[in-house]
Amino acid sequence: MVYKKKSWQEKLADKKNLPNVLKLQKTFPCYNAVHKMGAEAGDEVVLVNPSEVVAIMKQVPKGKLITLAEICKTLAKKHQVKGCCSLTTGIFTMTAANATAEAATQGTSLKIPYWRTLKIDGYLNEKYPGGVLAHKKLLEQEDFTVLSKGKKYFVKDFEKYLFQVM
Repeated sequence: MVYKKKSWQEKLADKKNLPNVLKLQKTFPCYNAVHKMGAEAGDEVVLVNPSEVVAIMKQVPKGKLITLAEICKTLAKKHQVKGCCSLTTGIFTMTAANATAEAATQGTSLKIPYWRTLKIDGYLNEKYPGGVLAHKKLLEQEDFTVLSKGKKYFVKDFEKYLFQVM
């Protein structure tokens, strides 16, 4: 059987088994991040579909930013649970970014301003197309100040620019 590697756009398609609500366990790979956001072991958390993450990313206007934590909090509230798996949500933000770049090479547009989505604590995402330097360039084109801390980059005073999802 020949396996055809999925495109980023195919990977962005909704998953049949999601959303899925689970009881948070300390063995979950996302436990520490979800726990920092307020969920405890035994609390219900949601694993969401890519389309839910993309819908939020598309709402962020020029001059505003959102973090993975804000996306997770919004989705947890939507699903009426204590938390949202930051690992799958982070994978979906990266997938959306790469699907957007892939579509652009094909002459189409997904219109996902992925560069306005930061990692937790305002850090840039090295897994976005072109890595952190490309992410930095896109943010600077929108007049954000990007600073470095060792090998990591972050948006200065990112909290001032956080978008409030409705």
